[in-house]
Amino acid sequence: MQHINSILILGAGGLGAAYGTVIHTTKPGLLSFLADGSRALRLRQDGVVVNGTPFFLPVVEPPQTAGESVTSAGADVTPADLILLTVKYHHLADTVELMRPFVGPNTVILSLLNGIDSEEILARSFNSEQILYGMSLGIDAVREGKQVRYSSLGTIYFGRANNEHISPEVRLIQELFAECGIIYETPTDMIRTLWWKFMINVGINQVSAVLEQPYRAFQRPGHAHALMVTAMREVIALAVQRGIDISEEDIEKWNTVIPRLSPDGKTSMLQDVEGRRKTEVEMLAGKVVELGKELEVPTPVNSVLMKLLKAKEEAYTT
Repeated sequence: MQHINSILILGAGGLGAAYGTVIHTTKPGLLSFLADGSRALRLRQDGVVVNGTPFFLPVVEPPQTAGESVTSAGADVTPADLILLTVKYHHLADTVELMRPFVGPNTVILSLLNGIDSEEILARSFNSEQILYGMSLGIDAVREGKQVRYSSLGTIYFGRANNEHISPEVRLIQELFAECGIIYETPTDMIRTLWWKFMINVGINQVSAVLEQPYRAFQRPGHAHALMVTAMREVIALAVQRGIDISEEDIEKWNTVIPRLSPDGKTSMLQDVEGRRKTEVEMLAGKVVELGKELEVPTPVNSVLMKLLKAKEEAYTT
């Protein structure tokens, strides 16, 4: 792949709508949403409203026959150069089938999902060489009904597991983001960076959702901040056992980031609780508890957070 001529984005929530409209505004015609059924119909009819401005991006639907590859789906299906994933963790399995017809031999897949295993899950269905590691940090997008608003796009961290030498595919996406004004970093050790973000989400996302509090509650010393840090320390203990270099210094690094977020901003998990939607607790506390059992590391705080969040889900889904 010498140029990025087509981009598909799966997930039109806060993250997908924000990044999607920025790319669309800078490079019209390059990006489309990939959706099916009622989601596709809704995107065509209503578009997305970002910071008060309505956008109607092209919408692509998959072939009718599920599971078709790009080589068997017919001439009307063209593989994408780049696929950006911004869906929720519990939608990933369905997303794999939705995108399958559009993954050709030269397609690059970039997942911006929270957690530490979406790339591993994708590699079960696609060539691992086509999958890049990715995450977004510091974006304060909030979705309220059909509208998304944000004041900061934060930073996208992405690349291969090791980026001592930048691959051609990573270089092309770097150029794309730079042209669109999207701030990015390509860390040398991307796995360590993923675990840093995982540590952050385990703390701030879950505690904010349990307490139903915006970033303001965590921007000053207090019980909310202390609970967040305690949950993060369980991730550090797991990382040490895995040989991943995460430490107290990484908590301090996060403490320099959070004051820059909008005090009224809300984590994605808090938005899910307020919207009475399923959360990503299995990907966060669930993964911490699972790894804790595997590595024989105590994870009492995340065990409680998981039960509290599951109880919240049960309260508004039954």
